[in-house]
Amino acid sequence: MMMDRLSRVFALGMCVAGLGVTPAALAQTYPAKPVRVVVPYPPGGVGDTTMRAIAQHLSESLGQPFVIDNKPGASQMIGADAVAKAAPDGYTLFLGSVTSLAINVSSQKKMPYDPVRDFAPVSMLYFSPMYLVVNPAVPAQSVKELVALAKAQPGKLSFASIGQGGSIHLAGEMFKSMAGVDITHIPYKGSAPALTDIIGGQVNLMFDAGVSALPQVRAGKLRALAITTAKRVDSTPDLPTVAEAGGLPQYEATLWFGLVAPAATPRDIVNRLSQELAKILRQPALQARFTNLGVEFSASSPDEFATYIRTETVKWGKVFRDAKVEQE
Repeated sequence: MMMDRLSRVFALGMCVAGLGVTPAALAQTYPAKPVRVVVPYPPGGVGDTTMRAIAQHLSESLGQPFVIDNKPGASQMIGADAVAKAAPDGYTLFLGSVTSLAINVSSQKKMPYDPVRDFAPVSMLYFSPMYLVVNPAVPAQSVKELVALAKAQPGKLSFASIGQGGSIHLAGEMFKSMAGVDITHIPYKGSAPALTDIIGGQVNLMFDAGVSALPQVRAGKLRALAITTAKRVDSTPDLPTVAEAGGLPQYEATLWFGLVAPAATPRDIVNRLSQELAKILRQPALQARFTNLGVEFSASSPDEFATYIRTETVKWGKVFRDAKVEQE
């Protein structure tokens, strides 16, 4: 795989040199054709919905379509591997997350890609709290009541996630560990199918992002018990944190998402994308669209994002070991 990548990079360099085009000039003409953005989720969840909005702004600002390519499954590894093996020319990008770029290192026995070696970080995109939601038939009106119910019926309650070993799964495992309860984990390939089964009563609860969970709560199809951040958020000021409502002071879990490119993508192209994203993520229209769902947009430089990925890898590695989750 490495030899294939080196061959592609060499070929790209020879083409650029043969045309007498400098990397800076290449970045100025980029993009000259549509750009594919691989999203490792099915349509409808927080990753897909928010990335589509950002991609639309990128298309408008850079003059070429940024096309979403959904590749869900295998704890986001199917999508990540596809981009890791893509040509490093800026025309294939990946919506990375805390799961694909930080958690999988600990949760997976075998990974087809290396989050550090195989990607060039472009920019952080946004943070999103998770919400503890339950089917309305669950006889618990608070986190403490949910804990009491789970303790009275060990193994009877179930919680959904969007994949074994991912951030949403670990949010549930942290809850189980800190609360001392036994709740059965049921993995899905995305928020939409998971929430469908919770609404239908096949699963009891889930920790999920606001983009996908809150509309169901506001429609009365689900009940929100708490938010997973350290403090309450402005979009749902009356909703307590898991820490305060469940008597679990150390509990905190936040989703984050960022854009990466294949390793060896020209730095000038990476920088141009990062600079455009910094402008886009400050746009009031984009922020207003997702504020009520708890999404906090936050751009970064490529180097800042690389440092953050390393920090999060260490943090979630500890969470994974403390929760004693079995590797996939």
